[in-house]
Amino acid sequence: MNINNGSRDSVFGVRKDNNKKQSQGEIIKVSGPLVIAKGIPNARMYDMVRVSDLNLIGEIIGLKADTASIQVYEETSGIGPGEPVESTNAPLSVELGPGLLKSIFDGIQRPLDVIREKTGDYIARGLSLPGIDRKKKWEFKPILKEGDEVEEGDIIGEVQETPVITHKIMVPLGVKGKIKKISSGEYAVEETVTEISTENGNENLKMLSKWPVRTKRQYKRKLAPDEPLITGQRVVDFLFPLTKGGTACLPGPFGSGKTILQHQLAKWSDAQIIVYIGCGERGNEMTSVLMEFPELIDPYTKQPLINRTVLIANTSNMPVAAREASIYTGITIAEYFRDMGYNVAVMADSTSRWAEAVREISGRLEEMPGEEGYPAYLSSRLAEFYERAGKVQCLGKNKRFGSLSVIGSVSPPGGDFADPVVQSTLKVVKVFWGLEGKLAYERHFPAINWLTSYSLYLDNLEEYYTKEFGKDWEEIKKECMRILQEEANLQEIVRLVGVETLSGKDRLILYTASSIRDDFLHQNAFDDIDTYTTLKKQYLMVKTILYLHHKMSDAIEEGISIEKLLTLKAKDDITGMKRIPNEEDLPASTQSKQAGNKFLDIQKKIDREIENLKTEDRKQKTEKK
Repeated sequence: MNINNGSRDSVFGVRKDNNKKQSQGEIIKVSGPLVIAKGIPNARMYDMVRVSDLNLIGEIIGLKADTASIQVYEETSGIGPGEPVESTNAPLSVELGPGLLKSIFDGIQRPLDVIREKTGDYIARGLSLPGIDRKKKWEFKPILKEGDEVEEGDIIGEVQETPVITHKIMVPLGVKGKIKKISSGEYAVEETVTEISTENGNENLKMLSKWPVRTKRQYKRKLAPDEPLITGQRVVDFLFPLTKGGTACLPGPFGSGKTILQHQLAKWSDAQIIVYIGCGERGNEMTSVLMEFPELIDPYTKQPLINRTVLIANTSNMPVAAREASIYTGITIAEYFRDMGYNVAVMADSTSRWAEAVREISGRLEEMPGEEGYPAYLSSRLAEFYERAGKVQCLGKNKRFGSLSVIGSVSPPGGDFADPVVQSTLKVVKVFWGLEGKLAYERHFPAINWLTSYSLYLDNLEEYYTKEFGKDWEEIKKECMRILQEEANLQEIVRLVGVETLSGKDRLILYTASSIRDDFLHQNAFDDIDTYTTLKKQYLMVKTILYLHHKMSDAIEEGISIEKLLTLKAKDDITGMKRIPNEEDLPASTQSKQAGNKFLDIQKKIDREIENLKTEDRKQKTEKK
């Protein structure tokens, strides 16, 4: 995390006065991460300050007369009244440019690998490091030439940041003119790559940029999300889909699999850029991400997943106040890649820890508490975060689009969804994936409760699914949900009087619902094939399960007993559908044809076995006569 240094070197940046003189105030009170100071000249809300002789990083979050309330993002033990506070006269900002991908930062964008080299396994207080390496050279390739007219948001050149992601260098906000000088070559991020002649003189553009974390990045217009974020998780993609540019809430009790599911979404979603924010979570959870992502092969690029990932690590043993900064750091970096025209997904794990930090600071400010001690403005703070998601038309003459999807997990105490953080989140997001502890303890992954979860993007995606699969998709999804709901109703009767008292049709409902749950909704995250399922395979799997359901239902009407039908060997083939490779894993010449044939073979086997049962039944009836 760094400050604007007075130059307009921001991608869509902001102009600052070239006054580097730092003004000074004095600490009058220290209360944990909250410091009260007086006498800071020209103090403004959300300006970055340096606290005490240790130069701790802080942010002004309140002003009253001559005093400023400062949220300090580092440990404040040992400092006290009388020590200095210096203002930088600039807002808390992130550095943006080549070098973000494959990096892991703390909550205030300090690179943890560099910190370890300098201070060892512990972060020294007051340590100030640039978020982006100043010395590394990048190969800059212009896509415009001298004499071309440009405006804010235009892409002037590219850098191949990783083997799979091209970093695009854009014209800053407020700059419009003609390219005076541009050339290819190797440049450090602070070197000028383009000179633009404007009405106000020449502007030197660098690859390094900065942006205030609490300010939304600008775009031309926001669009309705109409394309699914494909995750490969069947319960998500089929029943409760999320769009590119959408928002989702993932609440659940301890041990229900929130973090594992977010890891799965980060690994397999078809977003081009992943920003993973570990906000107040245990260190071992972030460690698993660090160990897996460099080794895991991305199914879309066939390269290590880390090549398109930015990691923000603010674990539970780090300062509480820095949790808030980590959320804004991550969303700002995500917006930056969105503005290049990429589809970006943010995984925030978890917003409950962020809300706890907000509650602690609010308490130390002695503000009037709301429900369960959270501040009254909790809902508006959450809304500010999630509203930065969306599908947009980016700035610039060339018509390009980008999207930013946000998936936030919530950890309510005891799994109580009436928790203020859950309820405030549900007011602003459109997808609810409610995790249930009972399902998790039964080893059902993902443990998303199909009866309480929902997606409000179904209407947005209807045209997409109809185009890809026909109207069949919506029809089979509705039938699946109907069967699962009927099963829930029948379970009450079964608990009272037993399954034997049910009719054949009702027992068939129980069997089919069990097949949908165990053979389709349940996935093995550690199985090479089952961990990810394409939309085409999901469609074929459910269609096959319902094909058996309809054939068995017809057979029951013709007098075949449910006991005989439940002996069909084709049921084992349906259970084994998870082992059928995804279409993308088959050779190009055999795609669709082979995959389709395997499911078609199961359907033919169902027809043969049921026809054999009917023949046998007719024979027995004839013999009785």
